[in-house]
Amino acid sequence: MRPSHLALAVLVAAVWGVNFTVIEVGLDHFPPLLFSALRFLVAALPAVFFVGRPKVAWKWIVAVGLALGVAKFGLVFVGMDAGMPAGLSSLVLQIQAVFTAVIAWAALGERPTGLRVTGMLIALAGIGVAAVDEGASGPLGAFALVVAAAACWGVSNVLTRKAAPPDALNFMVWVSTVPVLPLLGLSLLTEGPSRDLAALRALDWAGVGTVVFVAWVATVFGFGAWGWLLRRHPASTVAPFSLLVPVFGVSSAAVFLGESVSPLRWCAAALLVGGVALTSVPARRPGRGRADREAEGAVEGARTAVPAVRPAPATAEEYGR
Repeated sequence: MRPSHLALAVLVAAVWGVNFTVIEVGLDHFPPLLFSALRFLVAALPAVFFVGRPKVAWKWIVAVGLALGVAKFGLVFVGMDAGMPAGLSSLVLQIQAVFTAVIAWAALGERPTGLRVTGMLIALAGIGVAAVDEGASGPLGAFALVVAAAACWGVSNVLTRKAAPPDALNFMVWVSTVPVLPLLGLSLLTEGPSRDLAALRALDWAGVGTVVFVAWVATVFGFGAWGWLLRRHPASTVAPFSLLVPVFGVSSAAVFLGESVSPLRWCAAALLVGGVALTSVPARRPGRGRADREAEGAVEGARTAVPAVRPAPATAEEYGR
């Protein structure tokens, strides 16, 4: 990955990490499914009128909308409302990287290298250390909901990769139109019209701010950039960067929600960063000479219309994308 792509992946992770604290605040203003529905409504409107027509088949938009919007975010919001704290949620959810890699291997043939597998294991060890430090204080059902959300996120990552949208922002805005009605329907059925109306009548600037952040920053920008990265790199390369989310999630929860950060938590953060660094090391094919790499780099440079000389892609798979 280019340095600019690495920086973008880290920025998205930071946005998503802080987003857990914002969700925690928003759940004080809205029922979870209504909050999630409002998130996607604001993400879709009015942007849908400015991004143009969908540039991928509707089957991919609907599939990602259901997997990401209804299933993943619905489960996360309900799980956090049921007792999962922001910091622990940001940790548990990151096992989606494992789900993504396994599903991408099975569905797309993207076999991760041994070094990347090692990096993922180290990062997951960091999640384990942080989870032990956090403790199993939340309800088991809420914990299971967040784990299920991680699996749904893995499915949506691979679906996005398969859809290969040429315009990530266009794709994410149209995807955001799909979950609104299903989530509103589920909210009316499970949370009740009276609770929803009471939340809307009591709407204040803090509540508006949480909706705007999770809609425009975490959803439109975050998943638009994430989809853009998935379009250019294998899912097993991009997904591990989400393991940085708990670093930012735990930090923001400590600053804004008063959650403590112990030495074990910092140890976990170091393991996460180290693991993601290993997953970023490019694989080398044995037997490739310098001339081969330079020729491949020249072809890639011409394809992307970048005049500056830059290193050749590490593998044929990366070159193809």
